[in-house]
Amino acid sequence: MFKNRKDAGEKLAQALEMYRPENPLILAIPRGGVEVGLQVSRKLGADFSLIIVRKLPFPDNPEAGFGAIAENGSTFIIKNAGYWLARETIEKIKQEQIAEVERRVNAFRGGNPLPKLSRRTIILVDDGIAMGSTMRVAIKLCRARKAGKIVVAVPVAGREAADAIAKEADELVVLDIPVYFRAVAQVYENWYDVSDEEVLDLLRQRISEKGIKDHEFDPSELVT
Repeated sequence: MFKNRKDAGEKLAQALEMYRPENPLILAIPRGGVEVGLQVSRKLGADFSLIIVRKLPFPDNPEAGFGAIAENGSTFIIKNAGYWLARETIEKIKQEQIAEVERRVNAFRGGNPLPKLSRRTIILVDDGIAMGSTMRVAIKLCRARKAGKIVVAVPVAGREAADAIAKEADELVVLDIPVYFRAVAQVYENWYDVSDEEVLDLLRQRISEKGIKDHEFDPSELVT
């Protein structure tokens, strides 16, 4: 059990110490993965940025999804989505999430592009993996950008999702795989939905830290 995302990030960082010599780039998935990723970045002294991906939600059940899309257009859609939703509905939802991806790139990265990924060790961080769709498109984006090694690191995941992700990433680090997995929130004492403003506050704090060079985050460009 983790007290909160900060605690989870600190514990995850300990498990990732082996990657310090590789000078990894930590890419966190907003919103929930930001504080976890920042803790990993601080502990490892590693570069940090955000990778923007979005779940494709079912129209009648937004908490569940039939796939995901990344900021470069990489898309993952589960096999039977076409049986449940009309093609026009799928396309409409995709366009809605593309717009949200663009909004988040502007809000959280000031519209700036991702840092160079080519030949680097990339550590993809989130606060947990439920279905795994967003993490899978994040992996696809990193593959498209010729990342040297892709490590997926999360505090918690369900067994089925962890097994699927392990086949697509180069390496997988998961602190807890509950026997009876219901939701990411079950392993956190303090769980809540992170707001845009909290993400921006965390990024501003990151920028203000001494000795940190994050050219991709310009405080004047952050949309509040």
